[in-house]
Order: sequence, then structure tokens, then C-alpha cells
Amino acid sequence: MEQARVFSPEKPVRVFLLDDHEVVRRGIQDLLDAEDDITVVGEAGTIEQALARGPALRPDVAVLDVRLPDGDGITVCRELRSRMPGLACLMLTSFDDDDALLDAIMAGAAGYVLKQIKGSDLVAAIRTVASGQSMLDPATTARLMSSLRGDEGAHPEDDRLAGLSPRERDILALIGEGMTNRQIGRQLFLSEKTVKNHISRLLAKLGVERRIQAAVIASEAARAGG
Repeated sequence: MEQARVFSPEKPVRVFLLDDHEVVRRGIQDLLDAEDDITVVGEAGTIEQALARGPALRPDVAVLDVRLPDGDGITVCRELRSRMPGLACLMLTSFDDDDALLDAIMAGAAGYVLKQIKGSDLVAAIRTVASGQSMLDPATTARLMSSLRGDEGAHPEDDRLAGLSPRERDILALIGEGMTNRQIGRQLFLSEKTVKNHISRLLAKLGVERRIQAAVIASEAARAGG
């Protein structure tokens, strides 16, 4: 098992912030800069800024707002982790939203906290995910997975998967790994538009409406097969 990373004033936790409200970013930065073993290395107010600045700064932890004017922090989590697999993403939101939590889990986030969190608890959460631990409660994760399985209806899973073409199966497996359409396109040498069309068809064949439900089916199929 990988050894927990240790941080100190000489080697502080490097944190990157993404939130569209400047006041929130300033407040979090002031809170973290007061800690000897944490330093804020950069910030962004939009997804575009985050994807442009984040990788160059090599943060240990990214604190990402879930709801943003130009998209969502979960997409940023996925994209940044594809470039920096060791990055720990801590999702920050005003909403206690099961869908967003499950999306965050599938994107590889290490934790998910509400903005109402106390400052000392946010600092502790950052230290926890920086050390390589997850803050996602296994019981909550299991409950959400069960609830999605219930949404999927009573069709036997094997029958639904059997209706997919080989290409759709490939795409479903990559959705299960948390890949974006762009990443799937690169992997399979397809345009993003073609990937989107395939996903629309495979969702219809699986009898689900949301990509995250397809991801759950993919991860369960992988477990059953492995």
C-alpha cells in the first residue's frame, strides 16, 4: 500500500482553488495561508482558467466548486486528474446533492464538503486528502449506488449489455473509468461528436437517461467480469 504523504512548513501542501466567487476564494486563501503546512499556489474563477493554470502549478490538492457558470467542477476534477493522477480533488458545494456526489465519486474525487463547513474542518479535510486518504464515506457511496441500481429498472443487466455493439461496449467501459468525451475520442481515435452519438445510442439501449447510470452499469459489469 502506498505510504501516506507527509507535509511540513518546509514542504507544505500545495493547494489550487476554483470558485467563481472572488470573496469565497479570498476567504479560503486567507484561511489556508494562516496554516504553516499549507500554501495556496494558484486560483481560478472559471473552468477555462483552471484547466490552463492548474497543471503548470503542480498542486497536491485542488479545492473545486461544483457549480460554475461555465460548467461544473466535476469535469475539472476529471480533466486535471487525467493530467495529474496523484492530484487529490476536494469538491466544495452549497448543495447537498446525491447526483453531484456520485458524479464526484466516478470522477475520482477524494472528498466532497458543503460550503457551510467550519474553517477548521476544511483545513482538516485538505490535510486528509493531501495525505492520500479519502473523505468519501463508504456507506454513502454504497447507498447511492444502490439507489441508482433501483432507478435502472428490472431488465437483466446481461441482456442490456448484449444489445450493445463492440464499439458501444468499448465506450461504455471508458465511461465507467470516468473518462470525458474528449478523452474517449482520443483513446478510440474518434471525434467528440461521434463519441456523443455513440453515447446517446448506448444510453437508449441500456434504458437509462443519464451517463452516470451507464457508468454504474459499466463498473458493475467490470467487477462481474473480473
